[in-house]
Formats: sequence, structure tokens, C-alpha cells
Amino acid sequence: MAKMSLDDLRKLRASTKSEIERRETDGKTMQIVVGMGTCGIAAGAKETLDAFIKAAESKNIASNVIIRQTGCMGFCANEPTVEVLAPDMPAVIYGNVNTAVASEIVEKHLIGKALLDKQILDRPSIDILKK
Repeated sequence: MAKMSLDDLRKLRASTKSEIERRETDGKTMQIVVGMGTCGIAAGAKETLDAFIKAAESKNIASNVIIRQTGCMGFCANEPTVEVLAPDMPAVIYGNVNTAVASEIVEKHLIGKALLDKQILDRPSIDILKK
């Protein structure tokens, strides 16, 4: 194994610190949950997850968004599927979320507070139960 220079160590520390901060949940008010079941991964969910991370960072909202994975959401025909939770917005599950749609969700749903009606698959029952 080659020895690392001080600059290499600093770069490794910075990238590791960035990854750790991205996984922190304290103080974050928005959440993106990407379905990463077998069918989701086959349909491109990994690229979708990466697109959400990139879009959140480019729009400077990464410090306020939890981006995580889950298993199968049960919408195999509409993979990749993504659940989005944001304050003052209904929880929704979007389907057929490719990298372009992921960027659109960050910009329009999380920042612009508007739903992407053509991509909505479901609204979790929690919305129905609230009175």
C-alpha cells in the first residue's frame, strides 16, 4: 500500500467529514426516501439517489435534507420510487423518478413548495388520518 501525503490525508478527511454531515439528522426538516429494492436498483434508483444528493448540494439545501434509502415500496411498475416529506407539504410518493425528475423534485417540491402532479403515485395514509 502506497503512503499517503499530508494533502491526500486532508482530502480524505474532508470527504469523510462531508459524508458524515450528510448522514446527520439533527435540525433537518426535509426528507427524501429512495426505494432501493431489487426492482428499484434495476430501474436506476442508485443514479436517482446520487442525483438527489448532487441537486441538494448544488441548491445549497443539503444541510436541511435527509436523503436515505429504503427497501421495496411496492410500486414495482413505477420504479424508481421516492417518498418526499417536507414541512407544510403533504407527504407524497413519486414514481418513475429518473435523474432529471430528481432535480425537478428538489427545485419544485422542496424549494418551490409545489407538487409534481404527473409524477405522484400515492399519498401515504397519514394524510387521510389527520383531522
